Amino acid sequence: MSQPRSSQISLSDTPYYHCVSRCVRRSFLCGVGSYSGHNYEHRGGWVEQRLLFLSSVFAIDICAYAVMSNHVVLHVDVKQVMAWTDDDIVRRWHLLHRGTLLTQMFTRGDSLSPSQNITLDDTIAEYRRRLHDISWLMRNLNEYIAREANKEDDCTGIFWEGRFKSQALLDEAALLACMAYVDLNPIRAKIADTPETSKHTSIQQRLKSIQQSVTYSLMPFVGNPR
Repeated sequence: MSQPRSSQISLSDTPYYHCVSRCVRRSFLCGVGSYSGHNYEHRGGWVEQRLLFLSSVFAIDICAYAVMSNHVVLHVDVKQVMAWTDDDIVRRWHLLHRGTLLTQMFTRGDSLSPSQNITLDDTIAEYRRRLHDISWLMRNLNEYIAREANKEDDCTGIFWEGRFKSQALLDEAALLACMAYVDLNPIRAKIADTPETSKHTSIQQRLKSIQQSVTYSLMPFVGNPR
């Protein structure tokens, strides 16, 4: 029996979660579909780019990911979202959605009545909650990919196998074990021989950032850089 999302995610216990989404059709998210024979490798780039973009909007860090079934390890940063101003919250939300008439007026600097300000405050409070909500991040990821895939396949209908599944990571050992599990997924599946050659994975991103001395969008970890 499935559990409600509220019972699977408890930020008072841990900010770290492993989330998984699976395709419902007889084709892979990326790679060559066993049923259609089409090559969907480029879809891995869609997921990777969208995921990294969403991490720049939400107060949720990406610890690790592997675009296969779509595994991602997330860190919810409540302190960060609470430090954002109302303007920050509305601006970020408008990167994903149109918002309401009042939030659009707010961004233009239009004057609002006292009653409108009360409604606006309630709306911003809801947006603030959503911007550190894993369900909202996964929704913005999966709905975007489903629309793009349906457009490419010239069809309609469900793309993902129900809602994403999430697992709480309660301590550092669980977090590190899960990150290693996600990073090594392509190797276990014989899609890649080494972490360096695995496509659309966080470990490849981290290795590139070390080799090229560039910044990246993943959550940094203090310790041995090896």
